[in-house]
Amino acid sequence: MTRGRFIAFEGGEGMGKSTQARLLADALREQGREVVLTREPGGTPGAEAIRSLLLAPPGEGWTLEAEALLFAAARADHVARQIKPALDRGAWVVCDRFLDSSRAYQGVAGGLGDERVRALHDIGSAGLLPDLTIVIDAPAQAVAERLSRRDGDSSDAIGGRAAEYHASVNASFLDFARSEPHRFAVIDGTGSVDEVHRRIVEAAAPLWAAS
Repeated sequence: MTRGRFIAFEGGEGMGKSTQARLLADALREQGREVVLTREPGGTPGAEAIRSLLLAPPGEGWTLEAEALLFAAARADHVARQIKPALDRGAWVVCDRFLDSSRAYQGVAGGLGDERVRALHDIGSAGLLPDLTIVIDAPAQAVAERLSRRDGDSSDAIGGRAAEYHASVNASFLDFARSEPHRFAVIDGTGSVDEVHRRIVEAAAPLWAAS
């Protein structure tokens, strides 16, 4: 049986990742493919429980180290119980965030270091990487307007961090793409939802043409 394909969506807050992941999953299903649409942190009962702890932490919140470990634990369960079994049976997996979010949020913006984050991933998830990682990028002002419409005055523990933190996160994704161009596609996130979707389909087309 042919192994399935794994596509992850990355980018900072308000880039439209969840919407575009769903649209790509729908497009793949229209081609007759089995598709698992999932997210991180989350995707399995255990990982969803950890997601709740991360986005609404108890007490004074988590230390950076504890936060990174929780993300890695959620991902390990997600990979073992959902992503790898789907790929092994030939399904396509479309995931809203994966390893590179931990690299950007905890590793770079949080200051933990990329090597430590990747070491946790090697231990917990055997170093699994997507076949294609789509980074959606858009100007800061456009993103701020989207977030204001989406969240109003409320945000979760990570989304509510300082603007400087999120600027570092956004820059990190672009740095990753520049350093590993074979693994990433950077997509212009401006314009309508349909326009962005068309750009993503064009970028992903070689992946399914080869399968």
